[in-house]
Formats: sequence, C-alpha cells, structure tokens
Amino acid sequence: MNSGIVMQAQGLTRYFGSRKVVDQLTMDVPRGSVFAFLGRNGSGKTTTIRMLLGLTEPTRGSSTVLGHDSRHLPPEVIARIGYMSESHSMYEWMTVRQCGAYQARFYPRWNAKVFDSIVGHFHLDLRAKAADLSRGERAGLSLAMTLAPEPELLILDDPAIGLDPVARRSLLESMIYITRDSDRTIFFSSHLLDDVERVADHIAILDRSVLRVLCPVDILRSSVRQFMLHYAGAAAPPTSLPPLRGLLRVRRSPSDLWLTVAAPDDATQRELRLLGAATIEEVPVGLNDAVIGYLGDRGEHGFFLDGMPALAAAGGAA
Repeated sequence: MNSGIVMQAQGLTRYFGSRKVVDQLTMDVPRGSVFAFLGRNGSGKTTTIRMLLGLTEPTRGSSTVLGHDSRHLPPEVIARIGYMSESHSMYEWMTVRQCGAYQARFYPRWNAKVFDSIVGHFHLDLRAKAADLSRGERAGLSLAMTLAPEPELLILDDPAIGLDPVARRSLLESMIYITRDSDRTIFFSSHLLDDVERVADHIAILDRSVLRVLCPVDILRSSVRQFMLHYAGAAAPPTSLPPLRGLLRVRRSPSDLWLTVAAPDDATQRELRLLGAATIEEVPVGLNDAVIGYLGDRGEHGFFLDGMPALAAAGGAA
C-alpha cells in the first residue's frame, strides 16, 4: 500500500437482496486529508463506511484501512481509528461517566481531558444514563468518545445530526484542530454542504450507488461552470436540447435557460451559441451548486478521477 494512502477501495460492491447499494466503488483516501463523502439518502454512503471498517461484508471487491484488509483489522489497528456512526450507538444502561471509562479501556492513547472538555461543552451530567439523553446530548457524548482516543484516522458518518449550530461549529473547529498533525485523516459524510466547503480538501460523490466524483475540492469547484442563456423579445428557450457534452443540470424560465456543465471547453461555447440566445453569461458556481449539479436529475453525469475529468457525451432534458 502507498504510504500516502490511508484507505483504499477496489471495486467495492454490495447487494442487499436484488438491490445494488454500492456499485464497483474504487477510491483512495490520502493521508492527512479532510475527505468529504457525499450523496443523497440511500446512495450507499453508510454501507461503504461499514465495508471499509469491516462491519459489513462486500458482495464483491476489497478495501484496506491503514494498510490492513478491512475484513481482518487487528485490535491495534482498530485502536488507531475513531468511528462515530449516525445512530450514535452506545450502551443505554451506562452513565456518561461509565461510557467514557468503558471506551478508554480499548484505546491506549485515551485523552481524558479531551473527553471531559467535550462533555462539559455539551453540559452533560456525568451521572445521566445514555438512554435518558436527548439526541443532541447523545451526539455530544458520541463525539467525546470518538475524539478522546486522538485517532490517527477519524471516520464520521453524518456527525452533525442532532447538533445545534453552536455545537456544529465546535465540531468543525475540532476537525480542523485534529488535522493540525499532517498524519491524521478525517473521512466524513454529510448533507451540510456549507460545512463541507469550510473544512474539506478532497471530495467524493456517490449518486445512485455509483461514484461520480473523486477529486480535490478546488478541482471540482473550478471544473463546473454555469451558463445563463437569455432570450430576448418573442424568442424563448428551446423546449428540448441537443446533446451537450458534460451537461449536469438544466433550469429554465420563460426567457432564460441555466445550464450547469462539467469541464466546458471551446466546443461547449460553440454548442451554446447554436442555441440561439441573445446573450450568454457565465455565472459563478459555488461548491453547493457544483455538488447539486451532480446529484440533480437533469443531464448525463460525468466522472472525475484524481482531478482529471473524463466526461461521456451527454444529452440534456428540459
């Protein structure tokens, strides 16, 4: 395994019955990165995470974590991983204090000060049972149990669920603080694109169980463009579009057409001019629009791999 890669998946595929949840996923997670793993609900993010951690057996394919086969992670490797699931699982009968003490037994680098600091931030009563905590309080306890071991690899499955805006900010600051050590890596899924834009430097997007994007965040942001085509007078946008390479999303109004396009080039400009608009304006695209472009229902999806777009011919539907 490349020493610069902390997690690697090769052709990971998982069926549940006849339903394909993850389809031939191949990706590398660079060491020291903050890696955002995005997709709609049901796109296969949690299943992928569970396969990477050896908690779910793949139907086909393989993966490694910290240089070890995911299906056979030894205890000393597991101790280097912090995992926070979206369900915030814990022993319901334990108190907050007991949850911390129990977790500490499995991690040689357990930092009690980190645990106490996070518990205090969430104003948790150390004597309260986990079963009696609110969803936000459970998220706080889960976060404390995940960060206290000072993990080399931190895996967070939608960590902001149950957190108020103040706690979310604390979580983001914690993620940034953790990666001050260039050997530490954060891999997290999220639906909150503003949070992703603040902290992530690499991004992967699953859409309908297929990996559509895999690249540094700045490559995605710079490679997706939006064009506004304005039709003057009696002219109106066409009701259907010819094939347009890299088309991701189409929006329209009575006099305007907005096209989100991946990796546009000179040929794209020529194709746009043939659509008969009075004016064509390039509109700035943020990360939110770039991601939504890939997850939307309009247009043929392209694929980014290691920052190199390889886009098939695309046809757009109005």
